[in-house]
Amino acid sequence: MKAIKIHEVGLRDGLQMEEQVIPTKTKIKWAHQLIEAGLNIIQLGSFVHPKYVPQMADTDELFKYFATDADKPWTNLLSGLVLNERGLDRALECGVEMICTGVSASETHSRKNTRMSVDEALGRVLKIAGDAQAANKVVQLSVQSAFGCGYEGQIAEEQVLRIIGKYLDAGFNNFSLADTAGHADPNQVKRLFEKVFKLDSNLQLTAHFHNTYAMALANCVAAVESGVQTLESSFAGLGGCPFTSVAGGNVCTEDLVHMLHRMGYKIDIDLDLIITTAREASTMLNKELPGMIYKSGSIEKQMDNG
Repeated sequence: MKAIKIHEVGLRDGLQMEEQVIPTKTKIKWAHQLIEAGLNIIQLGSFVHPKYVPQMADTDELFKYFATDADKPWTNLLSGLVLNERGLDRALECGVEMICTGVSASETHSRKNTRMSVDEALGRVLKIAGDAQAANKVVQLSVQSAFGCGYEGQIAEEQVLRIIGKYLDAGFNNFSLADTAGHADPNQVKRLFEKVFKLDSNLQLTAHFHNTYAMALANCVAAVESGVQTLESSFAGLGGCPFTSVAGGNVCTEDLVHMLHRMGYKIDIDLDLIITTAREASTMLNKELPGMIYKSGSIEKQMDNG
């Protein structure tokens, strides 16, 4: 079976909803564990104003640390979320390797998130993406609320395809479809990704699902079966968008990796290290988190222990 890449977003999308600010040294420790676990891409943070998202106040410091850290060489990509021109300047200054940016397919979600219409946000994002590409950075463009909106409900597939078409016309081919509100179902996922691939069969496609209505893992399987090469997830199932009506956590990394291992997909990832990180997060935040495997351990470990 084909190899599947994992883009770990727990340190950004996972923590942005948490009121308790995690110390930078703890984030560095968790990032090292996620890197060592073999996750292909790790998102360290987002370049937003700390007044609005205090949890991300140390994003620049984290990237500068890993840009100069010589203790362990690695091949994992380190990504950061950029929402505006100032954010891109900050990202370039501290050596971010992969720039993630994008727009919402929902007018309501777009205005709540960016105070701009979809088309206004699209113009800004394409300029940011072009500047990042000119700086020789890997660029991933997303379509948020691609499968539904917590405010508007169903989003027309033609709207999603229109945005992807604009990205393609601008010369990009690395895209993520995000289920920001958690409305996606497997049939919808398969249908929409197949339509996107019809626009260009050589696209690099990523899927980003939230487990708001308990369909995230099933949607991951549907995405992979449709040809998606990369899945985004968060350790312990942390996360949720602060600008949607009902915030649900991301698909859980250790649950996802465990499932893919069981299904026979080729992913060279150390599940135990991710479980360790999830358990440490649960202890640090002093609460039970949405993930399941960090509580039970893998089936293989359970069988080995009798």
